[in-house]
Amino acid sequence: MYGLYGVDFSDIFHPTDWLGKLVEFLVLALIATVITIIVLKIEKKLIEKRLKDKKDIKVRFTQNVIRSAIICIAIICVLVSSSATADFGKVIFQGTAVVTAIVGLAAQAAISDLLCGFMLSINKPFEIGDRIELDNGVKGIVVDITPRHVVIRKIDTLVAIIPNSKINACVITNMSHGTKTRSIHCRFRVSYETDPEQAMEVIRNAFMASEYSVPKWKDTGEYGPVYFIEYGDSHLEMGTTIYFEPTSSTEVVISDINLRVGKALKEAGIEIPYNHVAVVMKEEEAEKAKTA
Repeated sequence: MYGLYGVDFSDIFHPTDWLGKLVEFLVLALIATVITIIVLKIEKKLIEKRLKDKKDIKVRFTQNVIRSAIICIAIICVLVSSSATADFGKVIFQGTAVVTAIVGLAAQAAISDLLCGFMLSINKPFEIGDRIELDNGVKGIVVDITPRHVVIRKIDTLVAIIPNSKINACVITNMSHGTKTRSIHCRFRVSYETDPEQAMEVIRNAFMASEYSVPKWKDTGEYGPVYFIEYGDSHLEMGTTIYFEPTSSTEVVISDINLRVGKALKEAGIEIPYNHVAVVMKEEEAEKAKTA
């Protein structure tokens, strides 16, 4: 009896000896594990050596598919080669139509995710490192794509793991598409008594001083301008687009910009308007009616 890699176990273990079969299975599993680890390391070096852009979604998806295939092949080889699991291995390849149908139905979701992952890697609606927002409200930075899932890192340690079939059917807003920098649009309100040009200058100087803000055009060093957006009911509204590196968290950038702009406006004597609520007590109204 020749097992995996031409190893003859018939001289060591008796076919009817269940303990021998168990030991045979464990030895085969150990050999397959060692070989799989070696093959995975070789595969990693070969792919990363030839493909420079590790953030390419197609590269990441292909890597994960290859690794999954290598592991599956190793498991099947052990099942087929071991006398303890040979019958089970034959069922996998020579099963009846009923077994095939059951396996097919059970694998529908996995096959759908695999095909949708392939479509995502070809069409590239996003890349690894892009910040995206889905129509269901999930937003964050894409950190990985596997044969079954897209992994999105949200704020802090929160991670969203979404099946490829689900994300393929979503409307995706990519905030990093076609650019190496990311951006956010910020709006700031000032009182009607404020000189708009002064407010625009103060806001621009504040966000330019941020360690997270980068120029819109790196070759010229120019930052995005500040615009006078509109006359509100009780305020003047200013708006600007902040550009920052993909490695920076959006929430961290927004917090830093808001703190800097708020402090700068206060130092410049520019009022930030807020709603006032006047509360009228019924007792006071009754007293006024009596004295009238």
